[in-house]
Amino acid sequence: MIPRIEFAIRALSDDPHPLGSLKLHTAEGNYYRIRVGAYRVVFEVAHEIRIVTIFRVGHRKDVYRNL
Repeated sequence: MIPRIEFAIRALSDDPHPLGSLKLHTAEGNYYRIRVGAYRVVFEVAHEIRIVTIFRVGHRKDVYRNL
């Protein structure tokens, strides 16, 4: 599973909003998430400076806690 997650994260550098990504509305900010099997990658995109910041990677049952 780790190689699939790593591939998905690296692909964000080419397309920060891949098909299937969803915007999450939280109190902390505007994050996005992508699915990789039962795992989720939660990230933020700074379009003006072209930076993708990964905040969390984890199983879907745990990744959204305290976000």
